[in-house]
Amino acid sequence: MAIQESELILNPDGSVYHLNLLPEHISNNIIFVGDQDRVEKITKYFDSIEFTIQKREFKTQTGLYKGKRLTVISTGIGPDNIDIVLNELDALVNIDLKTRQPKDTLTTLNIVRVGTSGSLQKDIPVDSFVMSTHALDLNGMLHFYQIDAISNNDVEDAFIKFTNWDSNKARPIVINNSKTLEAHFDSPKMHKGMTATAGGFYASQGRVLRLPLSDSTLNQKMDAFSYKGFRITNLEMETSAIYGLSKLLGHNALSLNAIIANRPNGTFSEDPKKVVENLIQYTLDKLAE
Repeated sequence: MAIQESELILNPDGSVYHLNLLPEHISNNIIFVGDQDRVEKITKYFDSIEFTIQKREFKTQTGLYKGKRLTVISTGIGPDNIDIVLNELDALVNIDLKTRQPKDTLTTLNIVRVGTSGSLQKDIPVDSFVMSTHALDLNGMLHFYQIDAISNNDVEDAFIKFTNWDSNKARPIVINNSKTLEAHFDSPKMHKGMTATAGGFYASQGRVLRLPLSDSTLNQKMDAFSYKGFRITNLEMETSAIYGLSKLLGHNALSLNAIIANRPNGTFSEDPKKVVENLIQYTLDKLAE
């Protein structure tokens, strides 16, 4: 049965609605960044660029790096944007946009997030890299999908009990990364741990300006949480949505984070641009191998 026009929205040229992309515009190896200005900070290293487009915060460039065809896409901030980007990318490779029918043979994308983040652990310093072995979803977007097959209930239950999680909030979800991509990108340069994904920047991450928090001790409890080797290393706004939707759709995903702040130590990188550049070059070289 064809997917209705109201569900899979296409532009007059046949491209997917938000990203403005056609299937031929993307590689199967994709780098996600949040900031649209960071796209060209990555593609400046490319040997050549074959395609560029931008619609709203979604900027895409595809080209060659050391002979490997790669695509870089800016997602904007937050899990709601990831919901748009990942579903539309999957549609490009796994739905025939002319017949609006899912394809019989599905394509797996390799998605690597290159982001910035703050560390929640004293021993993970600024200017280091964190590879997310798991994502801890604190925002609830994934609950609109059928997620039983990708959840880790034992870890979730332990986190809920340890933090005395408010039952009025969405149940936390723990999702694995792609072990294939983890093995490929691993090195002594990488710290590893669970990345928490908040739904906002201020209260959701424990920041107070004029509004009080529902749980002013949540960050400290996340710092201290440990369960069978699981600990929360950093906090940001995209990884759990990337991991969850990738698992559900059959794609490989890995989140790499340049640590520019250490929340418990109260420190901030003296040169955040440099640590981001270092992570970009590390990611590109690994993808080109």
